[in-house]
This record gives sequence, structure tokens and C-alpha cells, in this order.
Amino acid sequence: MKTIFLAIPLLLPLTAAANTLYKCTDDSGVVLYTNQKTPKKSCTVLSQQAPPPPVSGGTKQRAAVAPTPGDFPRISGTEQKARDSDRRAILDKELANELQNVEKAKKTLFEAGNQSPDKLQPLRDTLALHERNVESLKKELGNLR
Repeated sequence: MKTIFLAIPLLLPLTAAANTLYKCTDDSGVVLYTNQKTPKKSCTVLSQQAPPPPVSGGTKQRAAVAPTPGDFPRISGTEQKARDSDRRAILDKELANELQNVEKAKKTLFEAGNQSPDKLQPLRDTLALHERNVESLKKELGNLR
């Protein structure tokens, strides 16, 4: 009796998924097992699970969108513009630094010259990193209002 009660929780996840399993065969005889019926193939249902009944009592429904409460903290338009301006200045400064880092990495790679490829690879990786950072910063600056 105890084993039945212990086995029931283990079987619940199996009943949670409602699936249909198809065996589909195309014109050349290739067999495909899938959970989606394919229109150009001959498909037969191998197994089908019914969806589980809804749980009574505690069903979760999506909450309705409530308006923002009146006492919710707000900032003025001028303060938001100041914040946006500060953000733009920070991003511009980061972009300038990354552009300098790209130039330094290019110079270091050029000065390394004809060294072995295993010694040049870290320098190439550093250059690629700084170039990706420049692209990301330009994208972020483009997203600003």
C-alpha cells in the first residue's frame, strides 16, 4: 500500500504532458517518429495522452494589468533628460577608451610582426575583443533617444 502512495508522485509528471506520437512513412519507405503530423507523409497515431484535468481550487490566472499607483515615485522630465545625458556621456567616454584600446592592440599586433601563430593569437583575440566592444557601444549609443 505504501509503495502505491510513493509511486503516484513519480507518475504525475508523466501525465502532465499531453502528447501525440506519430509514425510517419514517406513514399520511399523512410520511417519518422515525431510528435507533429507531417502533411506529405502517411502518419498513424502510436500513442496519445489526454491533457490532465485542471487542478481544482488553486488555478493561477494571469493578473490583470493594473494602472500605476498614484503614490508610485516618479521623476520629472528634466531629471530624466539629465540622466539620459549622463548615460550618453559615459557611453561616449567608454567608446573613446575602447577606440584607443583598438589602436593600441593593432600597434602591438603590427609590432609583433612575424612571430609564431601561437604567440600572435592572444594579440588577435585582444584586438577582436576591443572591436566587439566598440560595435556594442555604438549599438547602445544608437539605441538612445
